[in-house]
Amino acid sequence: MADSSPLPELSQDSVDDVLELNKDLERIIEAVENISVQLTWMAYDMVALRTSPELGTSMLKLKEAYHKCRSIICGDRDQEPEMDI
Repeated sequence: MADSSPLPELSQDSVDDVLELNKDLERIIEAVENISVQLTWMAYDMVALRTSPELGTSMLKLKEAYHKCRSIICGDRDQEPEMDI
């Protein structure tokens, strides 16, 4: 039969250190995941813009239209909507 010696007990300080290490590792992993997502979006944007340069102009027009609609719906008094006829 195998020797059944008990596992050494960890002191409270060791347990606290392990918990703190786990928290630090979780924060680092989350930060790396966020960076990875940002890099993915940057790469996507770069490929999309190189594939279709008109996309940038279209996105600016869409952004302007969004801000106009938002100012009308939300009642943003600082920006008067312009009427394009």
